[in-house]
Amino acid sequence: MALTRRAFVRRSFASFGAAVLACERFGLLQALAQAGDYKALVCIFLFGGNDSGNMLIPYDDYTTYAAVRQNTGLAIPQSSLLPINVPSLGSQLAFHPSLKGLHDLWGQKKVAVVCNVGPLLEPTTSTSYRNGTARVPLNLFSHADQQNQWQTSVAHESSTVGWGGRTADKTAQLNASALPVVLSAAGTPIFMTGNTEQALALAAAPTRLDAALPLDGFSAPPDSDTRYRAMRDLLQTEQHLTLMRGVSQVTRKALEAQGALRLMGDPVVPPFPLQPRTNLGNQLEQVAKLISVRKALGMRRQIFFCALGGFDTHSGQVATGEPTSGTHADLLAQVGNAMQVFYEATVSLGVASQVVTFTLSDFARTFVPNGNLGTDHAWGSHHIVIGGAVHGGDFYGVPGSNGTVFPTLAPAGPDDTDEGSGARGRWIPTVAVDQYGATLAAWFGVGNTDLAAVFPNLGRFSSPTLGFLG
Repeated sequence: MALTRRAFVRRSFASFGAAVLACERFGLLQALAQAGDYKALVCIFLFGGNDSGNMLIPYDDYTTYAAVRQNTGLAIPQSSLLPINVPSLGSQLAFHPSLKGLHDLWGQKKVAVVCNVGPLLEPTTSTSYRNGTARVPLNLFSHADQQNQWQTSVAHESSTVGWGGRTADKTAQLNASALPVVLSAAGTPIFMTGNTEQALALAAAPTRLDAALPLDGFSAPPDSDTRYRAMRDLLQTEQHLTLMRGVSQVTRKALEAQGALRLMGDPVVPPFPLQPRTNLGNQLEQVAKLISVRKALGMRRQIFFCALGGFDTHSGQVATGEPTSGTHADLLAQVGNAMQVFYEATVSLGVASQVVTFTLSDFARTFVPNGNLGTDHAWGSHHIVIGGAVHGGDFYGVPGSNGTVFPTLAPAGPDDTDEGSGARGRWIPTVAVDQYGATLAAWFGVGNTDLAAVFPNLGRFSSPTLGFLG
């Protein structure tokens, strides 16, 4: 018998309702997402304040740089630099010689530089800063405060929720996994904490992936352990008490995550492991392993956090008489090598265009050295972004006083907070952390409406995103 139009619509909606109920565990967005849909953000925080003035150096205009840094022993010799063409500037700059890995990827157009970024409450110029009319971040130049502001994008007060965590809040429903969106190989920083999503801290390599979330005090595997089963039973008691219910929920999630990882084995992801092993390399190796088992874990969106300390180089930033050696050179070598190998690992996994790696740091350091082969706290800094989706081989940002995204390297000049003979060269950011983060979050899948919730201060800036991702 032929169906009437009303019967057809009724049956169609009934079928759709059944499909929705069948997908309830995964969520409607999970059901509608494409099978190949996967994206990951990998944050690398350089704790202490990276001297981006010695990370990226003018090559065509080397004399301007050398005039400030050479007599103090901090200038990297021009002959040792790794030149790069920067189309948007119409000139050559150069990477520090320790960054050969990044230089190689720049030639492949897999690396972009975002210039002069920092915490801001509103667009700020040297005039508005110096005459006191600009609203500026809380406790400017302080390690603790600037680290919090970079990780939260909240510059007027201390925040307990990070923009990585808020991004996870908006995308968690895409996953069908016991693991959270946010995973860290470097503790549980504020960057990873959301309003609803909480980070999971895992041990770095060479710890096996299936042992990266250890469960101390029980046999391995613990499933047949009497005490383990008793603990699982206890988590079901006192559920009428709000506090007990909350604690039980957190513990259950951790146990589920631990159980899921135990099933993953310990995959090898070429070209890892790095030889010799390094701190950052070990963290990124564990991230690569997690990405390699993304399908088995039911992950479509992941945010990872890695970190490297030691960048607070008030003294001994370079070796005496050997500016290409020393603390900063060693740190940059670790960063450049680990980031290059991690990118190559994403290529081997077939996800190079689905993974974006980026740097954060407290602040840059003064362009004028301090006389102890070191530099002091500054403000706006340059950052590295790597990935197959990156519009690489160029600089990005917001043009400043000179009409380009790269600041004028002149103490007491138009981009300095300072004036007078004692000016140190602390560049006022032209790009807010909000804009840098929003570009990454938008690529990750956060819609325009939700971007305002993730970055509440974004509306104060005319360019919400910066165009370095596609």
